[in-house]
Amino acid sequence: MNVNDRYGLMFGIEANRFLRRQTWLSRAVFSGAILLSDIAAVVAMSWLAGVSYHIVAYGVTGDMTTFVEVGLVAAIIFVLPNLFRGEYLLTNFYIFKPHLATTIRLWNGTIICLLALGFLAHISAVYSRGWMILFYVSTPGLLLALRYGFVRAALLGARLGVISAQRVFLFGAGKYVKDFVTRCQPRAFGVNVVGCHFLTPLAGKASAQAHGDALAGDIEAAVATARMLEPDAILLAVPWSDAATIARCAESFLSLPTEIHLGAERILDRFKHARLSKFGAISSLQLTRKPLSYLERLEKRTFDLALASVALLLLTPTLLVVAILIKIDSRGPVFFLQRRFGFNQRPFRIIKFRTMRTLDDGPVVRQAQKNDPRVTRLGVWLRRWNIDELPQLFNVIVGDMSLVGPRPHAVSHDRDYERRIARYARRHNVKPGITGWAQIHGFRGETDSDHKMRKRVEHDLYYIDNWSLLLDLRILVRTLISPTSYRNAH
Repeated sequence: MNVNDRYGLMFGIEANRFLRRQTWLSRAVFSGAILLSDIAAVVAMSWLAGVSYHIVAYGVTGDMTTFVEVGLVAAIIFVLPNLFRGEYLLTNFYIFKPHLATTIRLWNGTIICLLALGFLAHISAVYSRGWMILFYVSTPGLLLALRYGFVRAALLGARLGVISAQRVFLFGAGKYVKDFVTRCQPRAFGVNVVGCHFLTPLAGKASAQAHGDALAGDIEAAVATARMLEPDAILLAVPWSDAATIARCAESFLSLPTEIHLGAERILDRFKHARLSKFGAISSLQLTRKPLSYLERLEKRTFDLALASVALLLLTPTLLVVAILIKIDSRGPVFFLQRRFGFNQRPFRIIKFRTMRTLDDGPVVRQAQKNDPRVTRLGVWLRRWNIDELPQLFNVIVGDMSLVGPRPHAVSHDRDYERRIARYARRHNVKPGITGWAQIHGFRGETDSDHKMRKRVEHDLYYIDNWSLLLDLRILVRTLISPTSYRNAH
């Protein structure tokens, strides 16, 4: 048999039967446990929120039956889309990060549906708004904690060999099979390789007939082995450029009741959101998605408008005082306007309190340095505490900027760094922000070396790829209280 023992392949009939039962049991038990835990969590939080709120507000426990009933309705609304989307599959519980956005989005939809049902049934007035708000705010934390626990359990179970998510049979050229096993470490994610067949190596001068005969023999042997092992999936580890081999393999393996997968090329490791996309009858491999979906852009814009409006109302006296002090301290305008690149490199004028005696906005803009003589006496203090950034709230209101995002640089700096740093321009795939992920990690201020700018870009791209409203809120809080966010402010 054309196989290799180094990968711990299981060819024994009894061992394979045991692994097949273990895989089926792992999937059923794990998926059922996650589903039931979601129902229990939602019902428990509805009851706990209702009782807690009524004890604090009214001194009584309230109608506990009503709390449980509402919790059951909310649980059903939450669980159904999870089921239809396949969220409870064991294979989804080896990485935690995707659950953050999915769980919060589905929970928001659940509450909207719950309120709509209450309105249509004319019973929404019966329920306390305080209870519903507490229920809405507290439940996602428990749901995410449970998911994190299940992810840790799945990873631990896979390492110990007690949890199996899928059984695969590998078929392909030796170096591609080895690369797949070494690079992807399938066993760490509950994927057990139950069989493998290497393509017969031939000399480079072999004829097309010889290649065809060898491939036919390999496929016939692989089909026979896979039929005996009954894997969940067959993975073709062959280069995508070898279309003829892929076509023959796929056609032959269609005779088996199993999934067929084409192993990913190494370049796909660079793209986290690669997936098959359909446009009518057109199929394509989508390497990236829009940085933010339409719904995510709407969420972020609503968040920005609400917080920026409240902040402007509260800070109006401060803005007026600072404006007066600037006029007293030095000659010149109160505000400093400078061209910056925004979303999709659209130019806009950023608004800041003037902190320097110069108003550079040309092809050459010198960055502020420590003890820069151009900075005014008041400007040193304004820059030290980020107060000079407050007028950018107006940029947020008009839509040029967001509260959180990659910090915009002078246009001349953007053009310079685009030539020197790979993927720098990707920072413009979202709106620039008053503060950002790079800033709260201390990567702000003067960038007198490419290394400093690369670290800033790395953090900005991490933010783009991992955006969520919770991340925005976390960055805003850390901007205010973390000493790191004030580092290099000069």
